[in-house]
Amino acid sequence: MSSRLGIDVGGTFTDLLLFDGATGVSHLLKTPSTPQDQSIGIHHGIEEIVRQSGIAPGDIEAVLHGTTVSTNIVLEEKGARVGLLVTKDFEQVLHLARSQTPGPLAGWIIMEKPDPLADLEYTRGVAERMSAKGDIITPLDEDAAHEAVRELLDGGVESMTVSLLHAYANPLHEQRLKAIIRSMDAEVPISLSSELLPEFREYERTLVTVMNAYVRPSMTRYLKGFEEKLRSVQFSPNVNIVRSDGGLMSVERASETPVHTMLSGPAGGVSGAAYLATLAGYPDALGFDMGGTSTDVSLIQNGVPTISRQTMLGYYPVKVPSVEVHSVGAGGGSIAHVPMTGALRVGPESAGAKPGPACYGQGGEAPTVTDANVVLGRLPPKLLGGEMMLDVEAAEAAVSKVAGPLGLDLHHAAEGILDIVNENMFGALRLVSVQKGLDPRDFALVAFGGAGPLHGNAMGILAGCNPVIVPLTPGVLSALGFLYSDIKNEFAQTFVRTLDEIDASQVSDILTRLGNEAQAWLADENLAAQKQNVRFEADVRYFRQGYEFSMDVDLSRLTTNGLDDIAKRFGTAHEQLYGFRLDQPVEIVNLRCVGTGEVAKVQFPKFDLGGPDPSAAVIEQSQVYFDGGFVNTTIYDRSKLTAGNQIIGPAVITQKDSTTVIHPGHIGDVDGYLNILISRVGDAPTSRVGGVN
Repeated sequence: MSSRLGIDVGGTFTDLLLFDGATGVSHLLKTPSTPQDQSIGIHHGIEEIVRQSGIAPGDIEAVLHGTTVSTNIVLEEKGARVGLLVTKDFEQVLHLARSQTPGPLAGWIIMEKPDPLADLEYTRGVAERMSAKGDIITPLDEDAAHEAVRELLDGGVESMTVSLLHAYANPLHEQRLKAIIRSMDAEVPISLSSELLPEFREYERTLVTVMNAYVRPSMTRYLKGFEEKLRSVQFSPNVNIVRSDGGLMSVERASETPVHTMLSGPAGGVSGAAYLATLAGYPDALGFDMGGTSTDVSLIQNGVPTISRQTMLGYYPVKVPSVEVHSVGAGGGSIAHVPMTGALRVGPESAGAKPGPACYGQGGEAPTVTDANVVLGRLPPKLLGGEMMLDVEAAEAAVSKVAGPLGLDLHHAAEGILDIVNENMFGALRLVSVQKGLDPRDFALVAFGGAGPLHGNAMGILAGCNPVIVPLTPGVLSALGFLYSDIKNEFAQTFVRTLDEIDASQVSDILTRLGNEAQAWLADENLAAQKQNVRFEADVRYFRQGYEFSMDVDLSRLTTNGLDDIAKRFGTAHEQLYGFRLDQPVEIVNLRCVGTGEVAKVQFPKFDLGGPDPSAAVIEQSQVYFDGGFVNTTIYDRSKLTAGNQIIGPAVITQKDSTTVIHPGHIGDVDGYLNILISRVGDAPTSRVGGVN
């Protein structure tokens, strides 16, 4: 098997994981990110990891790249000037938006309503109208359309969007407008709502299409530059970009629909966590990804990450399929401060990559979570395998800035910083478990990211999760997750009917057609029929309910059991999620086919369990602060731990990409895949799928 390279760009570090197909060895590298141009940091990282591994660039078959370029463009408001064509009299669709305001109590008072990504100055209404069933009510006024397009092009728009009322039911007018635009400008990028999101709800559909147009020129330039930098080092692999739902897409398709990459980085981490948790014997798990700037938490059930049909990017509701991730502004770089109230606060402001935490020695002076870990001895002064030295005195000086105002000694203040950031992150974990009617004690916790293993044991204690799983390469798990991703796309049709108005054959016919579209698309991606897989979903709600959720649909069961099966399963799912069910008609609103093309996966070796003695991995003894005092703690080199080893806490386990802390009263078992499973002493983990050896 040829070698494959996963690349994940984070706010602080860019992670690279190179899997050697010939030897089965993984090479990892963390290099500082370059926010001004992410491809620069990637280029440096590729050169370094190729040098370290000795693998020739020509032997690397595939590059799987997760990027935050599109996300940053939106958050930093640095996108293109977008021209928007809508149905006449609907020019202010983005300004009207939705009536909901964010909670909690009095959320409307503090709500920051974002400016639309397409200015009203560059929005034009065109006379036309489709019915909700796709019938033409008013034909397209082509003369007016030509005039509107000419005004926008002369006004200097850099990207065009077309989002007409009910275009999901009949895209004819949108397609005609695309042809008119193309006849007047052969180069301007064009985004159609009927191609990006052929579903009802005009605001969400228009917003997603505008967002795609907003980031498309910059994303196209970035991807072009990325490929040029690869060629500059005699590197010409097959490049795929990671989608927000954990799937893969070609560079060409990512350039056309960059809105599908908004959460590509977190998606890779959750995919990797789901895979490794299942390998460890815990298909039900909570993902806990703590980086330098933020922490992402996620829910994994039956080895599959939860996919959401809508996520939030800042204040924008983005209706694209994505791994359901909840983020909180808590990371290793989160800054601690004492406001006028006199109560210690941590985050959401972060020290970022530069200057970074004070202990990085790059000019940072503010106290951060990383500095607190250094002060308590939980983070050794050497990082990245000795390549990065930490300044302990600078960390102590930074933390003392909050210790004084709080009237605490240095170590109590540092422990307070960790306690607060842990509670902040625990709140996010509750959102993906308790708020969904699930008990976190029924789940394992997968701790990853550069700082996840530092805090994983503490999070497991707060949430009652058992065990806490620390993967072999926790700091680069997102990059690893990319290596397990498949080519993926979705095909949908809005179909609003109560179940008593239709029969199963109508639903089956639509799903079959969508399945054929998915298979044709996968074939265009050069995937053989035996590598293709399609599955079907329906978005279901109670009649006239404002929200719906997706349910799997089995065509064979649909033929045998009819629509009653959907109604029964919906009632059960609704009761679990919301605590009640209604004696109301059940309504389908969207039908969908998810097409997946299987690509070659890396295979982790599995080792036989040996003896429990980890003494061969001991580096030294050190004093580490736990629960109000220093405790003699053993420091281990993770690269020397073997399957079957047991590490008694307190312990600190160092490795190139992360550091793991095991608290007193806990034990870490190294399983057959070299994961560390942390549990309470006397409460050893038992695989929930029959064995972890």
